[in-house]
Amino acid sequence: MPDAPPPLPKSQPSFTRRHSTILKLAGVGALILLLLIPLAMIEGVLSDRLARRTEAVNDITASWGKDQNIIGPVLCVPYQFHGKVVRAVTLPDGRVESRELEETTVATAYFLPDSLEVSGDVQTQTLHRGIYDAAVFRGEITLTGKFAAPDMAALKIDPKDVLWKDAAVTLAVSDLRGTREGLVLDWNGKKTQLQPGSQLPGYTTGVTAQIGGDQPITAPGTFSIALDINGSGGIFFAPFGMQNQVTLKSNWPDPGFRGAFLPADRTVRPDGFDAKWKVSYYGRDYPQRWTSRSGNERFNTNSVTASLFGAQFLRILDAYRYVERSIKYGVLFFVLVFTTFFLFEITARQKIHPLQYLMVGAALCLFYLALLSASEFIGFSLSYLIAAVAATGLITWYCSHFLGGGMRTLMIGGGLLGVYTFLYITLRQQDYALLMGTIALFIVLALVMYVTRKVDWYARDLG
Repeated sequence: MPDAPPPLPKSQPSFTRRHSTILKLAGVGALILLLLIPLAMIEGVLSDRLARRTEAVNDITASWGKDQNIIGPVLCVPYQFHGKVVRAVTLPDGRVESRELEETTVATAYFLPDSLEVSGDVQTQTLHRGIYDAAVFRGEITLTGKFAAPDMAALKIDPKDVLWKDAAVTLAVSDLRGTREGLVLDWNGKKTQLQPGSQLPGYTTGVTAQIGGDQPITAPGTFSIALDINGSGGIFFAPFGMQNQVTLKSNWPDPGFRGAFLPADRTVRPDGFDAKWKVSYYGRDYPQRWTSRSGNERFNTNSVTASLFGAQFLRILDAYRYVERSIKYGVLFFVLVFTTFFLFEITARQKIHPLQYLMVGAALCLFYLALLSASEFIGFSLSYLIAAVAATGLITWYCSHFLGGGMRTLMIGGGLLGVYTFLYITLRQQDYALLMGTIALFIVLALVMYVTRKVDWYARDLG
C-alpha cells in the first residue's frame, strides 16, 4: 500500500494578523495626532478672542486711566553754579582761539523726605465695552510726611548761590485725568495750589507747588497732599522717605501684591483687603539728596521703577484663562476615551471603526468650542456645566449604537462625567493643578495596567 502523502504545511498568519494589536494601537495614536489639528484651531479662536478682549480693555483703560505710579514728593531747590568752560572765540583779526571763560548756570538740588506716610482708599468697579469688561478703580490717596531743612553744605553748594525763592515741592503721578478738583499742597500749614507738571528728572506728568520766599529754608517742613485719581491695573508707590509707611484698603477681593517690597501686614477678605507696608530707604539704590549736575546719575527712572511696590487689581484667572488651561488637557481626554475603546476591542472583541473614533474625538473638541463661546456671555462654571453635559450626552448617545448599550455605554458616559468633574476641580485649584493632574495620570495608568494584566498579547495576535 503506497505511503500517504505528507500533510500540507499550515499557512502562516499574514503580517497584518500577526501584528494586528500594534497596528491598531498605531492607528489610534495617529487619530489622536490628527485630532490635535481641530484642537489647535480652537486654540487659535481663543487667541483671537483674547486679542479682541485685550483691545477692548485697552480702549477702556486708555480713557479711564492705566497703572498709577505715585513717586514723591521731592523738595527741589535751584542754585547758581559757577564754573569755567572752554569756548572758541573769534578775534578781531579773524583768528579763532580757545579761551577759558567763567560761566554761571542754574542747577537744582533735590531732597527726599525724612518720613513719608501714604493712606489710600481704592474702590474698584467694572466698565463694559460690548461683551467685554475691565476692572478699574478710583483712589483717594493722602501723602503726609516731613522734610528736613535742606542741607546745601552737604552738596558743596555755597549758601549765597541758592535761589530760595524758586524752591518747590514736586510730585510725579502717572495719570491725573481723573482729578475732579484742584490739588493743594499743605506746607507747614500754608496751602498752595499745585500746578500741572513734574520737575522730577525723567518724569513729566505730575504736580508742582512753589514754596520758596526771600528767606532761606532753615527749619523742617511738614507736608500733606490729597490726590483723587482714576486708574486700572494697579497702584504703586516709591519709597522716597527714610522711613515709609503705606496703608491701603480696597474692595477688590483678589489683590496681587507686587514690587520690591511685600506688605508687613495684610488681610484679604471676600469683600476686599487691607494692607500695610513699612519700608526703609535701605532697600533702594538712589540717594536721599543729589543735584542735577553730572556725576549724580544714581537717581534715574530705572532705579525708581525697581523700587516701586503696591497692589495689582487684575483677575488672576478669568474665563478665557480657564478655557486656555482646559484646552491643555485636550490630549488627555483623547487618550482616556480612545484607550477605553481600545480596551473594549482587546478584552471584549468589540469592533470599533476608525471613523467612530473620529466622531467621538470631534465631539470632545466641540466641548472646548462650546465652553469658549458660552463663557463670553455667562459665568465660567455654568458654561462648563452646559458644555460638559452636552458633550457627554452626545458621545454617550452615539456610543450606545455601536457599543450595543448596556454596561459599556454607561462606562463611557460615567467616565466622561467623572473626567469633566475632575478637570473642573483641577482648573479651580490654581496651586495644586499640576499635582492633581499627575495623581490622576497615575491612577489611570494603574487602572489600564490592572485591566490588561492577564492579556496574552502574542496569543491574541496569533489566535
